[in-house]
Amino acid sequence: GLGFNIVGGTDQQYICNDSSIYVSRIKKDGAAYLDGRLQEGDKILAVNGRDLKDLPHKDAVELFRNAGCDVSLKIQRRLQPQNSPVGHRGDGESGGLPLAAILVPGLALAAAAVWILLRYRQRM
Repeated sequence: GLGFNIVGGTDQQYICNDSSIYVSRIKKDGAAYLDGRLQEGDKILAVNGRDLKDLPHKDAVELFRNAGCDVSLKIQRRLQPQNSPVGHRGDGESGGLPLAAILVPGLALAAAAVWILLRYRQRM
């Protein structure tokens, strides 16, 4: 096989109102994993030039099974992680802001507010 699983299709929409085909899992040591270019969450637009738009899931699976040895995929990268198994990378990345980017400015503002409050009380 090609070393990855797919989800989606006209009969099994993975994302509401979107019948596209998505990579749900890349198998360790499979062809896609060893190649390194495909990522979980990528939308697959075409296989060997054949458009996947408006295909039922089983038909898309058959296209992959019959793709042959040299396979060309046209994909679209996901723009941001989704709240789903596909969006979970499992490598420690949350996909959001680092905690320090929130805490440091927040602590600085809190320290400034305490300093201002203490200075204000001294004048009274």
